[in-house]
Amino acid sequence: MQSNKIRENIIGSRNIRSFLTMTILILAGLGFLLAGASSYLRINTFILTNTSEIKFIPQGITMLFYGALALSLGFYNLFTIFWNIGSGYNEFSKEDQLVRIIRAGFPGKNRVLFFSYEFKNIKKLKFLNKRGLNPRYNILLVLKDKREIPLFPAQFLLNPAEIEKKATQLAIFLKVPLENYAQ
Repeated sequence: MQSNKIRENIIGSRNIRSFLTMTILILAGLGFLLAGASSYLRINTFILTNTSEIKFIPQGITMLFYGALALSLGFYNLFTIFWNIGSGYNEFSKEDQLVRIIRAGFPGKNRVLFFSYEFKNIKKLKFLNKRGLNPRYNILLVLKDKREIPLFPAQFLLNPAEIEKKATQLAIFLKVPLENYAQ
């Protein structure tokens, strides 16, 4: 007996890539900030090498700028991990004849993003298969009004065969055609 519901959990910001990016940005930002401060104060504040000999203008001030920028991006990444931005689930229910897409957003009035689409408004599923330097594989929900809704976040890296298998299962479940869109 086939189930009347399919639920796909989405991981969001709490993944290895986000943790690594945050760590690298914060460490590099601190390094650049210390090197820039060292050139301004003429005191070696950086342990790894002597940066007090660097001229403050233009190198030191540039290092301060890049350090502040990297720290800002690193802390932004830290907060997206803390709030788990992008996490949620996709739910396909035969009982309700609905596709529900739920995601966590930034804190505030609209923290939880909720999208609902009726089965009768679904035209087809599209399996996106983009190859090249920046490969991308995704399943798109194509509505009758020609909107294309991605079912997985862009950074969600899965094996193309696994995504194609999921797309096939969903197309059978929703009783809609599946289109393979390769680039």
